[in-house]
Amino acid sequence: MIHYSILPLETVYEGIEEMKSSTVDIVMNGVRMQVEPVNAQQAKIVRLISCNPQDFLNPQYAPGRMIEFQPMARESGE
Repeated sequence: MIHYSILPLETVYEGIEEMKSSTVDIVMNGVRMQVEPVNAQQAKIVRLISCNPQDFLNPQYAPGRMIEFQPMARESGE
């Protein structure tokens, strides 16, 4: 991406370090995707991260679609 601006780069990118991504990468039914959690059990699909072209043709995984998922608890040894 090319961004043309008369503003200095310091002004354009001011605050970019503080921006936090609210997305989470999950695997659902063998399909890796990036989702934005809405609440504890629901999330909105932001994008697919898959090498299988059939996953992109499946309307079940369309970006913007709401899904239900169970967050995995992390083990204390990590």
